[in-house]
Amino acid sequence: MVFASGAVPAEQVQTAVELAATAAARLRLEIRELAAVPDQHEAAELLRRIWHADSADQLINRATLRALQHAGNYVAGAYRDGVLVAAAIAFFGVDHLHSHITGVDPAAQSGGVGYALKQHQRAWCLARGITEVRWTFDPLVRRNAYVNLHKLGGRAVAYLPDFYGEMNDGINTGEATDRLYLCWELLSAGAQAAAHGDVRDVDLAALRAAGGMVLLDRTAAQEPRPAVVPLDGRPLLVAVPDDVVALRERDPGAAVAWRLPVREALCAALDAGYRITGMSRDGWYTLEADR
Repeated sequence: MVFASGAVPAEQVQTAVELAATAAARLRLEIRELAAVPDQHEAAELLRRIWHADSADQLINRATLRALQHAGNYVAGAYRDGVLVAAAIAFFGVDHLHSHITGVDPAAQSGGVGYALKQHQRAWCLARGITEVRWTFDPLVRRNAYVNLHKLGGRAVAYLPDFYGEMNDGINTGEATDRLYLCWELLSAGAQAAAHGDVRDVDLAALRAAGGMVLLDRTAAQEPRPAVVPLDGRPLLVAVPDDVVALRERDPGAAVAWRLPVREALCAALDAGYRITGMSRDGWYTLEADR
């Protein structure tokens, strides 16, 4: 499938393919599309385990997964030494690819596997003339926000309160499913730099020196602490828990208590004309006013 926007120049496709191959080789990964039904079922089972779901159907119905792949959508897996360690499923929107779910085996997380799988997805898209991928992610999960905004070079463009409604897939059970909507413009300067490994972190000291204000703070006990500050164009900082995944396991109530304060802070800033510009490694969203 090639979108009406036209084919991507061959040299840009080739560069993306080479960068994706390098990222995979560095981690001893084989990343490929999953065309065989047993491989698709294995991917569905891996996702079930990652999300602690009772059934794979709570995440993606296996028959639907088969149909998506057969229709030419993106269904891929990453293998290490013949063992599936990550999977990603995406389908076509009107003018983009929507990345529905991507999961990495917990034993392989924080090692770059997700990044390598996304670079494969980027090359796959560009070869088909697709220049934008979109997906949603939980704004409370610091590490995902950092990867999406910095290691991949995406942009968070909207806050979607309770986007999926009630879910019972394990991870999301009992919580409102708020999501940030991410646009990954594959040929943007940020995405291209990220594909080459050029990751630029947030400079919190510079933001504070420029008058940055804390709109949502956190206590030493990992509790949210909102602040009343003027939304007058100065940079803003919004905290999230250091590790909400661990907090959910240790104290589910404390994790749930973060949802509304983060929603209120980010939505207020976005409504006032701010945009999310990054996520620090220690859990601070940075926002700046559009000028």
